[in-house]
Amino acid sequence: MAKDTVQHDLDVDLSEPKKLVDWKNPPDLLELKADYDEAQASHTSHVLAVDNWISALNGEQTIANKTGRSQIVPKLIRKQAEWRYAALSEPFLSTDDLFNTAPMTFEDKESAIQNELLLNYQINCKLDKTAFIDEYVRTAVDEGTAIVKVGWEYKDEIIEVEVPDFEFQPSPESGQMHEQLHQMMEQDPEKFQKETPPEIQQAHQMTMEAGTPMMPVQVGSHMEEETKILKNQPELEVCDYNNIIIDPTCLGDIDKANFIIYSFETSMSELKKDGRYQNLEHIIVDNATPLAQPDHNYEDESNFKFKDEPRKKIIVYEYWGYWDINDTGEVEPFIATWVGNVLIRLEENPFPDKKLPFILVQYLPVRKHIYGEPDGALLEDNQKIIGAVTRGMIDIIGRSANGQMGIRKDALDVSNARKFEQGADYKFNSNVDPRQAFHMDTYPEIPNSALSMLNLQNNEAESLTGVKAFNSGISGSALGNTATGIRSALDAASKRELGILRRLADGINQIGRKIISMNSEFLSDEEIVRVTNEEFVAINREDLGG
Repeated sequence: MAKDTVQHDLDVDLSEPKKLVDWKNPPDLLELKADYDEAQASHTSHVLAVDNWISALNGEQTIANKTGRSQIVPKLIRKQAEWRYAALSEPFLSTDDLFNTAPMTFEDKESAIQNELLLNYQINCKLDKTAFIDEYVRTAVDEGTAIVKVGWEYKDEIIEVEVPDFEFQPSPESGQMHEQLHQMMEQDPEKFQKETPPEIQQAHQMTMEAGTPMMPVQVGSHMEEETKILKNQPELEVCDYNNIIIDPTCLGDIDKANFIIYSFETSMSELKKDGRYQNLEHIIVDNATPLAQPDHNYEDESNFKFKDEPRKKIIVYEYWGYWDINDTGEVEPFIATWVGNVLIRLEENPFPDKKLPFILVQYLPVRKHIYGEPDGALLEDNQKIIGAVTRGMIDIIGRSANGQMGIRKDALDVSNARKFEQGADYKFNSNVDPRQAFHMDTYPEIPNSALSMLNLQNNEAESLTGVKAFNSGISGSALGNTATGIRSALDAASKRELGILRRLADGINQIGRKIISMNSEFLSDEEIVRVTNEEFVAINREDLGG
């Protein structure tokens, strides 16, 4: 028996991964990895730029190490960003109705109402709206680009339920009930289907066929397996800029990208639970760990590792793109997933819109470029200058002998010098002027040129970003001390912020459209959404595509 088991394991190890699809021209794993390698150069340059912006945001700057000199780096960029976070996230979080839908035609009115109910129910109850919006806004402000992956999460389990068995018997006294049911079926068939139990519907159908009123009578029960849905909802994830590679030839339009490759951490146990992956027995776990995949950025810095293979973290790559799968010369959307050198998923794009499931939002757009820029790209030089001037001012103060007392050598004799040090009354020599004999060191004055330079750099930073300092406020003095000048200054700052907010809102709008298309495909025939404490509104799948 043991020999048979060993032979079986050898057969599994030596066998080739099975073919996942029967397409005429399926993509080869080497061809997909070639796209990944070709796009690495463009991706690496973007990662280096974002790393530089994040370092500046966190005040990470290499200062020449001189003993006794200041090493401080003022966080000008972080100060500006902190003002942005709340101003940009509050419009999304201050209302329960994040989505407002409007009908395009008269026929779309009911669909628009139901879409709005369902979208706001999902974002408020099924997802963590506050955490998502905060991460979405902060990622855009800090990195210049926010990339959101829109997916669908589905989990179910098989349970056994007791199902009653009915026997249908003639029941003359139920004739009036069947008349009411017949009237309801003709006037409101949808209400008849929703509110009438299945056994009563079947009895009514038999009554109409036989002409004799029939009623169900329970005669027993039996056990049946039933699928219980645990989760059936949209899923939003703000992607790490290190782990997503976008087709560099799309020239700033993500809808024109031919592929997007996204890597994420998971485990063998989670892959098996998912149910969509095959060829898992061919994966060599040690070759797919984060340490073995240096191109993937692994956030966990604790160096903790599971020893057992089911829980050990591995890196999975998802390739969303287009390929001539039917060998007709026209590309079709598909998804491929691999771990190491094993292809574990290959199928057509499962989403109804047949587009790449990523939304990209630029904080400050760059022409013909897929990625945007943060405020840090504008403020980096100002932060360095402010840092240099601030360190010089601190050195002026820090290197002074503040509070020290200097005494002229011939001003006191030994006994009076001792009294002076003890704080008692003392006598000084008559041939010495006490005003010249005693000197108290104090902090030196900061030069006005240094303060002027700080104000100059702060004002330039504020004019670059439109974020005004807390203590000075917004003034129209640069435009004249008039109401018109103040209003112009306010308009300039608010319009700058409104432009950024409009791009963020457009990203949320695109997310809503993708969720609407997924709802129409993946929701069960009827999703019940609680609107008030008493009323339930039924949302039909067919009405969600408006």
